[in-house]
Amino acid sequence: MIKGIVIQKKRITFAGHKKEVVKLNLVKEKMYLTAEKKQEIFTQYGKDVANTGSPESQVALFSFRINHLTEHLKGNRKDFGTQKALLKLVGKRRRLLDYLKEQDINRYREIIKELNIRK
Repeated sequence: MIKGIVIQKKRITFAGHKKEVVKLNLVKEKMYLTAEKKQEIFTQYGKDVANTGSPESQVALFSFRINHLTEHLKGNRKDFGTQKALLKLVGKRRRLLDYLKEQDINRYREIIKELNIRK
């Protein structure tokens, strides 16, 4: 993920001719969702590191990503690609929560309470 571009200008003289050389440096941003963070989420909500497909762990992972994208959009209001991705994630999470509600209402209520999700 690229955070920004740093442009460095330098004037050089070569055979009597002055020339400007432009050098671009790409500054990398630290990833917000590392493998360790995913394992932590799956352990906390999926009850096991290997249980990555349970609805609770998926909802928790989606919630983490939704919170990150929401913070990004607060500073970048015109980032419509991120806005579309955020809406898709919210829809996925909603469908998973609806499925969980149909299967086991107690698990649904528990995950809603833990993650502070509005109904």
